[in-house]
Amino acid sequence: MNLGVLALLAILPILVVGALLIGLRWSARNAMPVGLVVIVVIALTAWQMPVVTVAASVVQGLLIAIGLLWIIFGALLMLETITKSGALASIRAGFTSISPDRRVQVIIIAWLFGSFIEGAAGFGTPAAVVAPLLLALGFPAMAAVMAGLIIQSTPVSFGAVGTPMLTGLGTGLADADGTPVAAVAARESALGLDHLGFVAHTATQVATLHAIAGILIPLFLVTMMCGFFGEKRSFRAGLAVWPFAVYAALAMIVPYVVVAYLLGPEFPAMLGGFVGLVLVMFTSSKGFLMPKDVWDFPPRQRWSDRWMGTVDPATEAAGLTRKMSLPLAWTPYVVVALLLLLTRNIPAIKDFLTGPAVLEVQDIFGTGIGQNMDLLYSPGAIFLLACLITYVLHRMKREQIAASWKVAGGQLGAAAVALVFALPLVRIFINSGPDHNGAGLDSMPITLAQAAADLGGQQWPLVAPFIGALGAFVAGSNTVSNMTFAQFQFATGVNIGASAPETVAALQAVGGAAGNMVTVHNIVAASATVGLVGREGDLIRKTVIPMAYYCLTVGAVGYLWIFGFGWNSGLFVLLGVITALVLTAVRLVRKKDAWNPEVMRLRA
Repeated sequence: MNLGVLALLAILPILVVGALLIGLRWSARNAMPVGLVVIVVIALTAWQMPVVTVAASVVQGLLIAIGLLWIIFGALLMLETITKSGALASIRAGFTSISPDRRVQVIIIAWLFGSFIEGAAGFGTPAAVVAPLLLALGFPAMAAVMAGLIIQSTPVSFGAVGTPMLTGLGTGLADADGTPVAAVAARESALGLDHLGFVAHTATQVATLHAIAGILIPLFLVTMMCGFFGEKRSFRAGLAVWPFAVYAALAMIVPYVVVAYLLGPEFPAMLGGFVGLVLVMFTSSKGFLMPKDVWDFPPRQRWSDRWMGTVDPATEAAGLTRKMSLPLAWTPYVVVALLLLLTRNIPAIKDFLTGPAVLEVQDIFGTGIGQNMDLLYSPGAIFLLACLITYVLHRMKREQIAASWKVAGGQLGAAAVALVFALPLVRIFINSGPDHNGAGLDSMPITLAQAAADLGGQQWPLVAPFIGALGAFVAGSNTVSNMTFAQFQFATGVNIGASAPETVAALQAVGGAAGNMVTVHNIVAASATVGLVGREGDLIRKTVIPMAYYCLTVGAVGYLWIFGFGWNSGLFVLLGVITALVLTAVRLVRKKDAWNPEVMRLRA
């Protein structure tokens, strides 16, 4: 069977799921079982995977799903806790005192606070924190999730204290025993670096590429929020705050890049997000670059049903009369941030939580496939512990605590159905390599990448970020995407004659970060925290826009980085992206958003 046919078979489950989610607007809980059936058939036939290996992959996926549901439950419980305690009203008032403008609020909370949380925890945690907080402040559930997903781009490569770089890229460029592969070792020798130093060197390129594309992410964030969820569906309302959006982007990106070059890959997102958050909140409280007009969502009674989930903390909190100081109201999130920092940065605590405290499920059905469940290291445990502390600090009554657990537990089931089918699909896809199939074929992800490389040729740098995004879309993780494709991307860089093939690996890492905006299980998990179920396709339709911008931009810049500035494909693509952005902005200003697909649908 030739490479083209194998690549078509490998991507078929993804195409089926995409068509059902985006084309037919099926919910993930209905689409993912169909995708699982398709990939099982392909794995058993074309890849000749033993039934026992497919079954082991399904079990592995279910174990991973349990870990994700643990995080979701913690996030739901946190939201219900601050709602029942009365902290919600104070938090909302605090942000209103800085600015009642929703555009300002979403940039501060999603972009800056979310980047800090990404740097500390990673693995989808920002959306699990940001989306419920935005919902609590009065954002539509879909807008809250969209915001939490869009910001999972620039900070992601340095999430969880640099895990996508140190573990993802570092492991991906090495053999199973941890030794760098020959081509990587030769490049390290030429640069006079050890393997860790080489990863840090590559990470500086990753940070630079992110900085170039990420400067517009806050502007994308507010423009899409205003265009899809505003009273007049006016994208222009988002463009109107471009000075503040670009300023907030730079407030995070400048320290982010400086830290990447000076301190390495562990702290760019964490310190960049923290510095940006402190700076922007201070200057905003002084009125710097604040919009003259205040933008808000339309009254709730005019919201589309598709915007709303089943969680309405504002309604639940409406009967509370207790007033709480702003510092006390914020203590749950401060506790979460502190616990994340402590558990990720104090070696003794981290070693225990990732060592003796880990539940190891090894050699499932004798296949060699296993899964570690670090439930105590998980953000889910952090959320739970923070809730327990909050019960004391906020002097919550037993009835309030019981009610919060009841509501959070009841909301958890909606996410479970989709995840218990999505994660097994992913593990079969990734586990389909030569060690686990009888056909001697490369795994499905590598097969897809090889077919793309054959088609791309010298234009590969333009394609490389999309391969990274594909890996993240399927696996739901920048780290896993890097582990899967980094070695292949580096080898392709050598084959196309790149003097610095690590730049192609950097493009992989950046694309893998951008892919987090559209990955199904991140969307399911984030949606579940605000009670938004069955709208995954609607969200992908929106987040694919900034994802495509991100990959096209960094691909073009990467091409110029590798082959030099000139009249080449990289320059043409970059000029095309810039031209499209400028023309779109001009059209939005002049044509009153006539192209907005939701407006056109409503008018029709």
